[in-house]
Amino acid sequence: MTDKQVAILQTALELFSNKGFYAVSTNLIAKEAGVSEGLIFRHFQNKVGLLNAVMQMGKEKVEPLLASIIELPDSAKRVQAIMELPFHIGEQDYPFWRLIYSLKWQNDFYDDEMSKPTKDILVKALTELKYADADAEADLIMSYVDGFATTVLLKRDSINTAKLLETLRKKYIQ
Repeated sequence: MTDKQVAILQTALELFSNKGFYAVSTNLIAKEAGVSEGLIFRHFQNKVGLLNAVMQMGKEKVEPLLASIIELPDSAKRVQAIMELPFHIGEQDYPFWRLIYSLKWQNDFYDDEMSKPTKDILVKALTELKYADADAEADLIMSYVDGFATTVLLKRDSINTAKLLETLRKKYIQ
């Protein structure tokens, strides 16, 4: 990938996550990235193609993280690692996760398949832990994770994330 392609993707991510996908034009992305709008179309065909490339870039960052969770030695640790994911989002990754969460409300672009690998890890771990309805438990944990991620992303400066994580551990992780 060229430096210009990287600049386009990073600029698109920042603008999409701050202003929303529909509010950002390819012209604005081009200006902010210091490239021609034609270059965006040449590499990404259109704005949706650009969004797909941004999403793919994010997925590639998430895959090693999920692989490291799968490799944890016991099921309870895998469940714990997933429950704690939102608390370990690095600030450099906030734009990607803000984009993901904003796209949840834009049905044309949200990809439910993105959360499937995480849920699959949970279902397997919860089955190994002998939960009667591992699928329902996984859905519940995924809902917690969504809520925590939203809280961390939106209120990171006004909440005590360390205290929230400590409370989560006391309540749900033995």
